[in-house]
Amino acid sequence: MEIIGYLAALLIGLSLGLTGSGGSILTVPILVYLMRLSPVMATSYSLFVVGTTSLVGGYNFYRQGLVNFKASLIFGLPSLITVYLSRKFLIPAIPEEVFRLNSLVVTKELLLMVLFALLMILASYSMIIKKCCQDWKINQSEKINYWLIVVEAIIVGLISGLVGAGGGFLIIPVLVIFIRLDMKMAVGTSLYIIAANSLFGFVGDIFQYKIDWRFLLIFSALSIAGIFIGSAFADKTDSGKLKRGFGWFVLVMGVYILFKEIFMS
Repeated sequence: MEIIGYLAALLIGLSLGLTGSGGSILTVPILVYLMRLSPVMATSYSLFVVGTTSLVGGYNFYRQGLVNFKASLIFGLPSLITVYLSRKFLIPAIPEEVFRLNSLVVTKELLLMVLFALLMILASYSMIIKKCCQDWKINQSEKINYWLIVVEAIIVGLISGLVGAGGGFLIIPVLVIFIRLDMKMAVGTSLYIIAANSLFGFVGDIFQYKIDWRFLLIFSALSIAGIFIGSAFADKTDSGKLKRGFGWFVLVMGVYILFKEIFMS
């Protein structure tokens, strides 16, 4: 199983290299079901893997001038703080047994996996829809609502802190609609926001959990290697079709995890 898990780490980066997004949503399921980590540790390790992978993946966008660092600061700062506080205080505060519903005992681990499965299902929608973000009507003359951006950033930070995912499918719409970046700029900028959120959130875990650095660095290195492999073939493939196909895969996985955790635990 571990060998399959390490090969799956390549898939995380491969998706990012080929389509510019998506792969990080698989990190937690791979760590839980293939590498046999607990959901709490998986969300922690996922932050590091997603952070380093997004940082490397965003470099290509940076070279092309497709990163808006002002937007990164506006959205990223409140989001980053929320991720850190969520990992430092909220996750440890969740009781091991959250509540009981007849014979169903909702534990902390079950809650995290169900939340992650729901996030996967939501994320798959943005990958499957062919013209995602392209038909949004953006009024360039309208005044930017910074308070709304801050609220959205806090929501993204909370979700990322809880389930260890980057949340790019939530960040990109905010950057396009409210900060009015074009789609390519939004994707590049979101990768740096995700990298900052994830890595800073992981800092909150270093002193709370025993980190297996050898495993984490090997897994992250394989994910980063996948980026370079995917980038080499990106111009030779239809990224739109790949992204939609990957979206259906994520949807099936999300539904499977939801069913497994609720009915087969």
